[in-house]
Amino acid sequence: MLYKKRNWLLYIEIIRFVKYESVNEIKINVSLILTGGRSFWGKVWYTDIIIQLREKKMLMTDSYVCIDLETTGLNPRTDKIIEIGAVRVENNRIVEQWETFVNPGRQLEERIIELTGIRDEQLAQAPPVGEVLSEFLELAGDEVLLGHRVLFDYSFLKKAMVDEKRPFERKGIDTLKIARKYLADLESRSLAYLCGHFAIPHSAHRALNDAVATVELYRRLTELYYGQEETEGRKSLFHPGDLHFQVKRDTPATIPQKEQLYKLADKHKLIIDYDIEQLTRSEASRRIDRLLAEYGR
Repeated sequence: MLYKKRNWLLYIEIIRFVKYESVNEIKINVSLILTGGRSFWGKVWYTDIIIQLREKKMLMTDSYVCIDLETTGLNPRTDKIIEIGAVRVENNRIVEQWETFVNPGRQLEERIIELTGIRDEQLAQAPPVGEVLSEFLELAGDEVLLGHRVLFDYSFLKKAMVDEKRPFERKGIDTLKIARKYLADLESRSLAYLCGHFAIPHSAHRALNDAVATVELYRRLTELYYGQEETEGRKSLFHPGDLHFQVKRDTPATIPQKEQLYKLADKHKLIIDYDIEQLTRSEASRRIDRLLAEYGR
């Protein structure tokens, strides 16, 4: 690779890549040729060199934020986040962990309670998603996102960010895609199954536990397959790719909508299992239509 700085030509050759170690432990040969023809051997402008190597995708991604969410369902446009877990990794070492419950503004279905073990009473006093995004962004910064089916978690976060008028464009690495390519013969590539396969300690379907397990899974996959991926000469699944999810902002329910819902509930003596005050305009419209179709005006 050719690198120019202050009229010097810098030639870099990676002669040894040490798995799981930080970039400071990667052995690099540096040949510097001055404009006057003199040569120099050593380490110079180390930070700049590493930046160049990362941009050329010659180094594995070793700093990122691993995310996992628990939600009320599978549709980011209509379902809600109930728990966020995030793990910040720098130079392949966990430096920070963060988790929070999120109040979805509705009661959980029994299948979600059985799957996650999270109950309505645990969420009753939790903040709504709009109040936890700043804390998440403080931890995540602009780092690459890692996840097992990372686009699923990203899509819910993107929807929440859009609703709060916050930009949220990120790159990501998906351990599920890596597992599908290199572990195709396994019975399953679910996080729980892969943790069992690699003997990774794991308590499934809780956000932080899943995020911590995914970090270790990424390390194992990297150890086994990173060199093979690079050798194949194709775009590496271990390198971050753009995450794409298009979604429109939902505005809060209007006062007339909320008043109509309260009146319908009172008139028909209905027990409402969602928080009318947290509904979006589109959600309120669907709820009103459903009540009118079932009970009339």
